[in-house]
Amino acid sequence: MNTNNKFVIERIQKAFNIQKKIKPQNKYIVLYRSIKQCIVDVELPHNWLLPATRILAEELDLSRTTVIKAYELLLLEKLIISKKGSGNRINYDRAITDIEDSEKTKVLNENLYPVISQKGKSYLENIPLINRQPNTSIAFRPGLPPLDVFPVNQWKKLLNTYWRHIKSSGLSYSQSTGVKELKKSIANYLNVSRNIKCNPEQIVIVSGSLQSLYLITNALIDKGDSVVLENPVFPNVHSIFKSSQANLLPINLDHEGISIDQMNALVEKKPKIIHVTPSNHYPLGVQMSLKRRKELLQWASKNKSFIIENDYENEIANSFKNIPTIYSLDTEDRTIYMGTFNRLLHPSIRLGYMVVPKYLVSTIEALQEHSHRFISPSIQVVMNQFIEKNYLYKHIKTSIEVAKERYDLFISEFELVSKNMFIQQKPFSSFHLIAYFKYSATEEDETEIIKKLTEHDVIAFPLSKCYITSKKEYGLILGYSSVRPTVLKQKIKKIASFI
Repeated sequence: MNTNNKFVIERIQKAFNIQKKIKPQNKYIVLYRSIKQCIVDVELPHNWLLPATRILAEELDLSRTTVIKAYELLLLEKLIISKKGSGNRINYDRAITDIEDSEKTKVLNENLYPVISQKGKSYLENIPLINRQPNTSIAFRPGLPPLDVFPVNQWKKLLNTYWRHIKSSGLSYSQSTGVKELKKSIANYLNVSRNIKCNPEQIVIVSGSLQSLYLITNALIDKGDSVVLENPVFPNVHSIFKSSQANLLPINLDHEGISIDQMNALVEKKPKIIHVTPSNHYPLGVQMSLKRRKELLQWASKNKSFIIENDYENEIANSFKNIPTIYSLDTEDRTIYMGTFNRLLHPSIRLGYMVVPKYLVSTIEALQEHSHRFISPSIQVVMNQFIEKNYLYKHIKTSIEVAKERYDLFISEFELVSKNMFIQQKPFSSFHLIAYFKYSATEEDETEIIKKLTEHDVIAFPLSKCYITSKKEYGLILGYSSVRPTVLKQKIKKIASFI
């Protein structure tokens, strides 16, 4: 008997023995009630396969006819479903909801447990800062590339090849900071595309930007340490630094990027980290000038600060106007360069990287060993092949062409139907854009529109959530690039109907 059958039969047998004592009935009724009780009590979970009638009859010392009759009653109540060749499966997921609802109503006695750490409480309190929306729709969810042009077949072939040739030794533990071949490919890629010259040993493979920031904050930030953030800023960045109990120093932007004048007023705060998105500021899209990048490096050098250069969409932002990276201008090895494939290929790949100053390499590696350990080697090897075979460069070119067409279409369609919002015209540089209110809007206006859109499978992020200070602007952050033209037009009309 297989393990699954043994598990199920043991539970049915226990319930059967109890039911027999309660009230004598025909055996098939007793068996039916026994199995039903197991289902309702979630002793047998939803979608679980019941034993074949022959096997259950043998184990319970019943006739097969008795078991068949019991199953028929369960089928009538739709507690199980039967498919030819697939057997009988439990069909009662309502039980899960009932359990979740009952768990929510329980009042926990906190005196029974140890006190949660201050850092744990801090992360818990700041969950609302993170951008999280239902996954029911991709229109117009920010942060998505053109998903429909991703070369699935090429990726599938590379993955199949990996598993066809993998040896048993390749299934063991992997280096925490990443597979060497991928690190070399990324180092070459960054050298060619961004003029970043680094040792592959400085590259750390991560699941995405949030993991990079989590490692950095744990390596550098103690409670009360100061961190400079652009204002507005990506909410997830705000959340991770606030959760690390840092002292946040929000700095506004001008047309050249983060304001050095405002930073000069904060010298006595001695910030350990300055986080910037110079290629394409999130969410406003300002590209930091070369002059400002040099000024920022001078400021960081003078104040012994690290710079995090979050280059999250550099391939798009620099496709038309390429300005040297802060990392390539840095002569003191104080810049942490962050990149991600999640926003370029697709978010489910969960693959990013950062280039770490030599001073931090051993600390970051130790943190990786203690926490995330390593990213799946199979994904890393396939990504390496994807780069080596030139698939990445081709995909970037295709993605930019498709996104540019959809960007132009979105703006033209939006202007046709929207009376109370407008899109601030700027050069194409990102997979998202911002729709501003034409009137003096409030946070309630913004929240209400986003709620209505979500109810109709349209996703938008609030612009106000990106501001750290009490002074905010209101609008909708919309991702257009993953939506096909015909759907894009339909969804824009839906947006207009609520504004």
